[in-house]
Amino acid sequence: MSSTLPDEETLESEVRAQAQVSALRRTFSALSYRDFRLLWIGAFTSTCGTFMQAVAQGFLVYQMTNSALLLGLDGFLATGPMLLFSLFGGVIADRVERRRVMMASQILQGSFALILAILIWSHAVKIWHILLLSFLTGSAQSMSGPAYASLLPLLVRREDVPNAVAMNSMQFNLARVIGPALGGVVFAWWGAASCFALNALSFVAVMVALMLMRMPHARPASENRSIVAEMREGFRFVLARPKLQLLTVLAFAGTFLGQPLFQMLPVVANNFHLGMKGLSYLVSTYGVGSVMGALFVAFTGYAKRKGRLALFLQLAYALLLIAFGLSTHIPVTFVTAFFAGACVVGVVSLYSSLVQLAVADSMRGRVMSIFMLAFRGGMPLGSLLAGWMIQRYSLALALTINGIVLAIIAAGFVFRGTELDEDEGTVPLSQEVAR
Repeated sequence: MSSTLPDEETLESEVRAQAQVSALRRTFSALSYRDFRLLWIGAFTSTCGTFMQAVAQGFLVYQMTNSALLLGLDGFLATGPMLLFSLFGGVIADRVERRRVMMASQILQGSFALILAILIWSHAVKIWHILLLSFLTGSAQSMSGPAYASLLPLLVRREDVPNAVAMNSMQFNLARVIGPALGGVVFAWWGAASCFALNALSFVAVMVALMLMRMPHARPASENRSIVAEMREGFRFVLARPKLQLLTVLAFAGTFLGQPLFQMLPVVANNFHLGMKGLSYLVSTYGVGSVMGALFVAFTGYAKRKGRLALFLQLAYALLLIAFGLSTHIPVTFVTAFFAGACVVGVVSLYSSLVQLAVADSMRGRVMSIFMLAFRGGMPLGSLLAGWMIQRYSLALALTINGIVLAIIAAGFVFRGTELDEDEGTVPLSQEVAR
């Protein structure tokens, strides 16, 4: 009589298949939540539009002015409002229903993109129009950014928060691949105005997602305190926790010194005579690397010592920044851009996850606004300084100096054995606040 028991090879095959399915589910676990999935799809659509506009706007500014300094100024004005309004946005996120804050922001950003499209279509656009609308768009983003960041942990269970942050990074960077590629095609076929018009339309996707979300968004109880008093409470919370302080400082260093690599890609494309299509390919290559980095973080998000991993990735990014600045060959530039994208998104996702896990919802808006003030505030300052250095000296010198300084900072913390994760055996900070 033949045996019906599975042989050893079949059992091993089934075990491997189950392990693969388990790994896949773990990598994309946050997408199993309906509300998170809706927000992810809406945000991805809108971010594609944003990058379509970004690549067209960078090319347009450099084409109109032939100035790296003005290109850096445009980047400063787009992200600079984070320095002015992020803290207010954090208080608003803890006071007002976050869905309403985000809805208002989408309407404003879509309107600004549409205005710029009309100005370009009518051949009335001036450089000051672009700079002003960059500032207004950045202002709208800075007011809603803390609300968006604070909303993510409410859509998933606590153990899936790192995965949700990584999935959010993945949609952002997947859009960084698709958006510039679409932007290059649309720019070539129909001109810059079409890129801005499509971006304006893309904000509708986020608004639809927000309207379809079913989760309750109860407004926090008002304590009749001033905005300034609540800001102070947020700062006291961070200042009482050394690890939160360190994460905030490292985030600022990463963007202040590292962001110019992405912001100055139009200069690189111009130096290599790549044109608009080549610029879109370069931005997309950076984006593909970022998607790979986000998938890596999503897969390893349940591992311990995420802070240690983030420090090593930041050190690797610093070395890639130097290599990118010194590269004189197109293939080397593209390969370096790919790995730089992978490293930077890993750093951002891991640092953000550690901050999210360290706070309760009642403080999350204010704490995230401080983190975002450092993280995104470093972008405009770094872009402005790098633009000035490139205009006065060279791209190679600016990025090399930035890379060396960032490498020294990251290596210092790595060799000191700095720990950024929550201490094992202690009460997580989020539970401590909630009690």
